[in-house]
This record gives sequence, structure tokens and C-alpha cells, in this order.
Amino acid sequence: MKTRVFGSKEEMGAAAAATGAQRLHEALSESNSAAMIVATGASQFEMLEQLRLLDLDWTSITGFHLDEYIGLSIEHPASFRKYLKERFVDLLPFSLKEFYYLDGETDPEGECQRVGEILSKTSIDVAFVGIGENGHLAFNDPPADFETTKPYLQVELDEACRNQQLGEGWFSDIDSVPKQAISMSVQQIMKSRTIICTAPDERKAEAVRAAIQGPVSPDIPASILQTHPDCHMFLDTPSASLL
Repeated sequence: MKTRVFGSKEEMGAAAAATGAQRLHEALSESNSAAMIVATGASQFEMLEQLRLLDLDWTSITGFHLDEYIGLSIEHPASFRKYLKERFVDLLPFSLKEFYYLDGETDPEGECQRVGEILSKTSIDVAFVGIGENGHLAFNDPPADFETTKPYLQVELDEACRNQQLGEGWFSDIDSVPKQAISMSVQQIMKSRTIICTAPDERKAEAVRAAIQGPVSPDIPASILQTHPDCHMFLDTPSASLL
């Protein structure tokens, strides 16, 4: 795992975007197509803002949605489909070849199978991800399932995860935060050729320390990134404060 620390979120986001874009360029030069996984949340703001401005052949790139709440309307401010459309996909200078959203308003198992079948036939060049305050990777809260080979699965969100969503301002109260979600599995994320992990803010410091320096354990799901051959961790000074 390659770790880099920056003095501001803006510098961190720009560097993460540039590294991911370089890997996408390499994939495009090899096969004239590329595929990526895109995360959401406050940790991805600066990275996505920079990524969409970079010179890439977007029309040859396919995107996949990392995770989504079950039962949440696309009109809700916390909807990850809404986030991705408004903050990234719809702002690109050219349309992506394809973007596969997860629809949390339909049958969850059917949606896992629908998008999972497409994903299982696709080689992912770059996964843009973050780390949760509880150490989760995507919505794989601890203890995460490190063994399942399903591309997507239904998961229960733990209290720490739900409180993080509340604390970031996505919901008005804890009862409004969904208790279930669709998440890409850990094994599926780890199949990605390159992983770009962006994790700013002091509130992530303990999770970052455990993910980078602690033992690899389902109790800290993001710790599995230590075993990936091309994982790049981008931090700001506060999130790296315990390293």
C-alpha cells in the first residue's frame, strides 16, 4: 500500500484523481476501453471534482456504482444515485460509455443480481473508494465478509455507520438513516487492478491507522487493502495524525 499525506483536502483530491486518471489512461491505451468503480460520501468531494476535469476519453469508460441505501428515494439528498449523477456523471464533458447505477428502490436481491452479472464479466481498472469511521470498505461494516464472491450483497448497517451518515449531514435524525444497503463485496473490490482510496478528516484518523498499521481483520474491513498489489492511500494531515 502506497500512502501519501497532503496539507489540504484539495491537494489530496487532486493527487488521487491524477493517479486514478493515469491508470485509466494506461488501460485505454492497452485496449481502447476502461472500467472504474466510483464511491460517494464526503470523502470523495474533492477527488471527484478534480477527476471530472481531467482529459480522459470518457466515451470509452464504463462506471459502476459502489453502494446504495435500500428503500431510499433518488430524490432524497442522501441518495447515492443522486450524488453520482449531480456531482460527477452529469458534469462530465462527454457521456460515459455506460454507468451502472444501483437502484435501492427496487427488489434488492434482484438488483444485486442484475448489476452483479454485468460486473462479474467486467475487468475493473480503477476502484475509487473511501474508508468509514468504523473502518468499513463500501458498506461492508465490521465484521465484514471477506469470503463471499458475490459481486454485490445486501448488508445491515451498524450503529457507527449510521451515525456517520447523520454526522455528515445527510439525514435529519438517526431514525431517518436506512438500516440496510446494497454493497459491492470486499472480494469484488479487491479484484480491481488499482485501488485509489481517499480518506480525509480527523474523524477518520483511528480507522486510517488501523487500516494501514493494524492487522488484516474483518473487524477493520479496510485493512484488507494492505494485501492489494496496487493500492494508493491519499490522506490529509488530520486523517494521518495517528500514523
